[in-house]
Amino acid sequence: MTRLCCLLFALLTAAPALAGNDSLFPDEAPMVATLLDDAIAAEAIGQRKAAEARYCAAARLGSVEGQYRLGRFYLQRARRDPAMRAIATTLLSQAAQRGHRGAQRHLVGHPPGRIATPPCFARPLDLAGLKSPEPAISPQAVQRYIAGLPASRRPHARLVQRLAPRFGVDPRLALAIVRNESGFDPEAVSPKRAVGLMQLIPETAERFNVADAFNPEQNVRGGLAYLRWLLRKFDGDIARTAAAYNAGEGTVMRHDGVPPYPETRAYVARVLSFYRARRHVPPGGEAG
Repeated sequence: MTRLCCLLFALLTAAPALAGNDSLFPDEAPMVATLLDDAIAAEAIGQRKAAEARYCAAARLGSVEGQYRLGRFYLQRARRDPAMRAIATTLLSQAAQRGHRGAQRHLVGHPPGRIATPPCFARPLDLAGLKSPEPAISPQAVQRYIAGLPASRRPHARLVQRLAPRFGVDPRLALAIVRNESGFDPEAVSPKRAVGLMQLIPETAERFNVADAFNPEQNVRGGLAYLRWLLRKFDGDIARTAAAYNAGEGTVMRHDGVPPYPETRAYVARVLSFYRARRHVPPGGEAG
């Protein structure tokens, strides 16, 4: 039992790059935040099995948000399969009892009945097998992803989407970067003094003429100018460009590729899982 607890603690506290400002759930443990972020992205584009597996894992790791999201997921399925209703209300009741207001609201009109356990709870918890899903990157999928963001963050995602082509940057890549950097929170601040939607450090803000890094549009313009510069420097290579955005272009040049830092490698993996292209596709153009 002690070894199991230690293993779960290690998994929950791993991948610090995926915690905090780059997640929609900064109060969750890093592993749980990653599961929830990826589940929302998968559900938004119709990858329901991938979403279910990640919501389930988050719930089994003790996440109230995971219980709520999984319960809501099954409540939607209950429209077609009434057997799912008991499972949904059981999960929502558990989350509601732990103070989740969204779960409490969803239970209005859906009173809990018999207690039922999700089938996924009976299977072994295989966290290692839950790699980030590979979302489609069609315009429709991007729009669904943005629509699934919290209402306060959608305007910032649309700002990124609107400005990116003006800098010759594929909006889908820009969204992948901002998703990692701030989770579309314009007030995000990192311990390294990086601020705003695209997490500009003071030196980068000055380099790209950003007077107020907390101004969403100025921040995005400066970040996109830097991203365009990196894409040109690394010949459109998404992995090296993303690594440079995270760790600095000098670090990538010294290592002649993605540096062997767990934080940077996790960052690059998440950008690639969202963007799904190894080389940059300019707006309206071909890869390169």
